[in-house]
Amino acid sequence: MLVLNATYEPINVCTVRRAVVLLLKEKAELLDQAAWRLHSEHATHPRPTVIRLTAYVKVPRDTHRRKITRRAVFARDSWTCQYCGSRSNLTVDHVIPRSKGGSAEWDNIVACCAPCNRRKGDHLPAQANMHPRTTPRAPSPHIFIHVATPTIPPAWRQWLPEAA
Repeated sequence: MLVLNATYEPINVCTVRRAVVLLLKEKAELLDQAAWRLHSEHATHPRPTVIRLTAYVKVPRDTHRRKITRRAVFARDSWTCQYCGSRSNLTVDHVIPRSKGGSAEWDNIVACCAPCNRRKGDHLPAQANMHPRTTPRAPSPHIFIHVATPTIPPAWRQWLPEAA
């Protein structure tokens, strides 16, 4: 379930169970629900798909300090090799190889298919004549919604920025 802050900004993804608990405790309100309902022995509840917190939660925006994971790099780069555009057999590549002084930071890591990664090897982009299609950078905080769930339900699309 997509969780929005009180300001309607997407901040997290949670389980159905957690969303229902937040709704029952009145810490969130229901914005969108699935067609079917949840039934217990004594009650019936809508199955939430999007909830909004009733109180604002301050979310740290230091994404440059967030852990770099393969899934986060792939999501940031739209699950596409940054050298050839392939969408299969993805790995990560250090644009400036670590052996040549490259850092393990967001601005030096890109999604790369295995064949391009082997072809580039331990060379600088100019030496291999392989330059990333987009300049790597720290992702927007919304990218972590895409990391949490690889498929975005249609009900969430109106709440997520297009750039994510």
